Amino acid sequence: MQKDTPVTRVEIRGELTICTTAALRQQLLDAFDTGSKLEVDLSAVSEMDSAGMQLMVAAKLAAAVRNQPLCFTEHSPVVFGTLELCNLSGHLGDPVLIRSRTQRGKFNES
Repeated sequence: MQKDTPVTRVEIRGELTICTTAALRQQLLDAFDTGSKLEVDLSAVSEMDSAGMQLMVAAKLAAAVRNQPLCFTEHSPVVFGTLELCNLSGHLGDPVLIRSRTQRGKFNES
């Protein structure tokens, strides 16, 4: 029987860009200090650039060094698009929900 691991959940809202990564980096480091599994909710990310992508990769590396589980969840369309653009959607070790084209706003039925 496996003991339940406590989960620390971090929600990133708004920009995941060079303007916000320093503060978000500290928020993630503080969350790592809890020693629990870390879940990062990306559903409210409205903008993302390469600095945001670097933060995600660095967080995964930090989690691996600490032997601490880290999972990115609920990828927003912006995050999903950036991961796809960089061909990284399957390389961070997290399941990525692939939304239908209608959910992504590609088809509008009038």
